[in-house]
Amino acid sequence: MSTGLIIALIVIVAAVLIVAAVLFLRARGGQGGRSLKGRFGPEYDRAVARHDGDTKAAERELSERVQRHGSLHERPLEPAQRQQYEARWAAAQEHFVDSPQQAVAEADQLLAELAGAKGFPDGGRYEEQLAALSVHHARHVDGYRRVHRAAHAGAGGGAGMAAVGQSGTAGTEEMREAMIEARLLFEELVGQSETKRHRPAPQESAKPADGQHHAPWAITRRHAKGS
Repeated sequence: MSTGLIIALIVIVAAVLIVAAVLFLRARGGQGGRSLKGRFGPEYDRAVARHDGDTKAAERELSERVQRHGSLHERPLEPAQRQQYEARWAAAQEHFVDSPQQAVAEADQLLAELAGAKGFPDGGRYEEQLAALSVHHARHVDGYRRVHRAAHAGAGGGAGMAAVGQSGTAGTEEMREAMIEARLLFEELVGQSETKRHRPAPQESAKPADGQHHAPWAITRRHAKGS
């Protein structure tokens, strides 16, 4: 066999190997993207939107979150701890009727403490805590993001409230919706039963029987002050 023919065969084999490697990496990348989208759900779409539609950049960010926090093991709560957190959440819900801003601030603080107790980064590192929660509770982590934004926007006065929603009714409605979504994350973290997790949302709460008080979350735009 001539030297030229040997060189030609080597070039052909090398080209085939290169093409195969490229196809393999593309297929692997596509599977990785589908895996991330399945794992993060709506959080995947938010990451893509935050990167102006650049899916590669979004997937790099989400992959880094998994690498940093994927091995985290949540600590179980003691029964007494769970009862304390549930009582505090119920109090925050009650406060919403008279003071929506106070309620979202309490919910924000409570979620930060609860996540820390479960083994996530402490609440003093909000962004890192949020990233870790998104890896393990991607479906409902946006509720925490929304109450945190509402709580801190309110601290800035009227201009801050514009970041949450319009003043008056719209702002209160934004905070109410944030609290509803945040409650889902809260229930996952405290480990409530499936029955409790899927109870009706506030606006769908059944009418209480005669002689009973209205549930704290049975609120409408008319009930919350500042509406």
